[in-house]
Amino acid sequence: MNLETLRHSEIIEIYSKCIQELKKRNIIRTKNITGEIGEYIALDFYNNNPKLPNLQFAPPSTENIDAISRKGERYSIKTVTNYGSTGVFYGLPSQGSLEIPMQKFEYVIIVKLNDNFELECILELTWNDFLENKKWHSRMQAWNLTYSKKLKEKAKCIYEKVL
Repeated sequence: MNLETLRHSEIIEIYSKCIQELKKRNIIRTKNITGEIGEYIALDFYNNNPKLPNLQFAPPSTENIDAISRKGERYSIKTVTNYGSTGVFYGLPSQGSLEIPMQKFEYVIIVKLNDNFELECILELTWNDFLENKKWHSRMQAWNLTYSKKLKEKAKCIYEKVL
C-alpha cells in the first residue's frame, strides 16, 4: 500500500483501524500511543527474558506505576524518542521543597524508541537513581528524566540495539 497516494481521510481511517486493532490485541489501552507501546514492549521484553523479573500491568488508573513484579516491586515505565525527556512524575515534593519524597516505586524503566517505534534501548533506574537524576519541569510543575548520555551511564542497561 502506497500511503502517499491516499487521501487524508483514508489515512485517518487506517490510523483509526490500527488503534482499534492495537486495543483489541491488548497492546494499548488508551490513546497515548507512544507511552502504551513502550509499556507493552517493556513488559514483553522482561517477561521473555529469564534473567529479568516477570511483570504484569498495574490496574488502570493506578497512580505512579505501570507494572508490578511477582515480588510486588513497583515499576514506572516511561517512553522516549530521540534524546527527549520522559513524561512527568507527579506526587513528589516540588522543586526547592525540604520535604522528603515518599517512595512511589522501586524502579523506573525507560524505553527508547526510534521514529518507527522500533526498540533501541531499555534502561532501568532504582528509586535512588531516579532521585539523583530527576529534573524539574517548570511548565508541568513536576519531575521528569532527560534521556542523555549521562543518564545512560548512571542507569542499568537492560537492552541496547546493536547498530
